[in-house]
Amino acid sequence: MNSQFKRGIIELCVLSILVEKDSYGYDIINELSNFIDVSENAIYPILRRLTKEAYFLTYLKESSEGAPRKYYQMTEKGFIYYSRLREEWDEFIGGVYQIIHKGGKQNEEIFRRFKERINE
Repeated sequence: MNSQFKRGIIELCVLSILVEKDSYGYDIINELSNFIDVSENAIYPILRRLTKEAYFLTYLKESSEGAPRKYYQMTEKGFIYYSRLREEWDEFIGGVYQIIHKGGKQNEEIFRRFKERINE
């Protein structure tokens, strides 16, 4: 996936995970990795920044697999921020969808019309 597409949406993805449940960094990375290619280097700075901005609280929770894990919990301020970003995203992606699907949903159909147009 194009890195510029990813960069702009990873923060919203992290917020979307944490709006549903508290989670720790590695688990967030694993969940995101089911859908997009992400690394620790992309996620942990976002988690630190959003915690510093009071969108998340953190707490330690014992783990059966070793050291306690740092969990992130969304605050009310974080939920308001998430809601605003989500509205902006929905509006943006709706407009993008309308533009890129204007010519049709199938590449073959779009290509056929393009070829017809340039051969006129």
